[in-house]
Amino acid sequence: MPPFDPTGHALSVNRRTFLTQSAYGLGGIAYALMQSKLAAVTATAAASAPSALPKGWNGALQEAHLPVKAKRVIFLCMAGGPSQLETFDWKPQLKALDGQPFPESFTAGQQLAQLQGSKLKVRGSVANFSKHGQAGIEISDFFPHLGRVADDMCVVRSMQTEQINHDTAHAFMNTGSIIKGRPSMGSWLLYGLGAETQDLPGFIVLTSQGKSGQQPISARQWSSGVLPSRFQGIQFQARGGAVHYVGNPEGVCQSTQRQVIDEVRRMNGFLAGNTHDPEIATRIAQYELAFKMQTSVPELTDFKNEPQAMLDLYGVKEPGDGSFASNCLLARRLAERGVRMIQLYHRAWDHHDNLETSMKSAAHDVDQSTAALITDLKQRGMLDDTLILWGGEFGRTPMGQGTGRDHHILSFSVFMAGGGVKAGTVYGATDELGYRAVENPVNVRLT
Repeated sequence: MPPFDPTGHALSVNRRTFLTQSAYGLGGIAYALMQSKLAAVTATAAASAPSALPKGWNGALQEAHLPVKAKRVIFLCMAGGPSQLETFDWKPQLKALDGQPFPESFTAGQQLAQLQGSKLKVRGSVANFSKHGQAGIEISDFFPHLGRVADDMCVVRSMQTEQINHDTAHAFMNTGSIIKGRPSMGSWLLYGLGAETQDLPGFIVLTSQGKSGQQPISARQWSSGVLPSRFQGIQFQARGGAVHYVGNPEGVCQSTQRQVIDEVRRMNGFLAGNTHDPEIATRIAQYELAFKMQTSVPELTDFKNEPQAMLDLYGVKEPGDGSFASNCLLARRLAERGVRMIQLYHRAWDHHDNLETSMKSAAHDVDQSTAALITDLKQRGMLDDTLILWGGEFGRTPMGQGTGRDHHILSFSVFMAGGGVKAGTVYGATDELGYRAVENPVNVRLT
């Protein structure tokens, strides 16, 4: 028998190396097929003459698994974590015990944020609640306008998440993971379903801010991750011009620019045909999109055809003033033009102190315009196929933190409207103190 050669054995195709390399290889093949499929579709459409481009473009999902009710999503992101106890989860027992020690049976062995190790006291709601709609949904009096559209809302009171810090909780809400590189929900929607427009990006993000509680938002929340970059969210400016440099430089006419773009597209088309790199296909498509946006964006942001009654409905004082109200009206205009995913971040909900004043201010920022968006879409016959989601990245503790509340992951509330949801309903419930979801818990990972 020849002597054992450890080096030769390590380099040979044995069972362990075969299984390891096969696993990596199969994953690589699957990823390459996913990328090349979209690259081929993109390159074919973008390399053709502009007049031949169809309205919108198809995604990777050719046939839906279930009947489709929602065609687009408007995610109203309340960045900072609004308190469920001052919004949609009324707890009279919490109010009755205000100022007393919080029962240790609720918190023993639980993860808290800044309250870990502190002496915990019950904080009752600083808001009053009233019943609204035919179902008698209890909504904070901080939101009188939302109370008027309660019959269009589905309130979920049993949300839970796994991340107790803002940035990771946002990432978990948007991607289902805290690991960087995972595509956001908007990118997956655009990749799978395609777009209904070629004049605007299919995934658009707008931000606004209140007077306090302004948590920063990172662009990774609307990243395309491992998907081609054409599926990432595009942030529009909420104040002033929505897109920088949307006009031509002085001395460059439209026809000259069209010739340059056509030549760039032709040359990139040759390269895409040789390399099958999806980022080249993205470059082709984005050159064309940028050219079209020079016309579509000014028309989109020109509110002169919006009647004064519509501006008043949303509470818009000045279109393009950076307010959440202006962004909501712009969201409706984006939805009308076929944008698949629209995210509106309002940074105003991180209330570790001055809870009563800050909650009133933040609620005032969003209450009227959110209700107006629901009403407006319903009047236009668009609410049935538009899913509106309102909520933050986590909730707030039923225990006090100074004059505010700390982060909380075991219970918080969101609501949905339109898009086939069961309107005028409440789903799930928390315990008598609002500490934990006890009926039909809904984890962010499963939403």
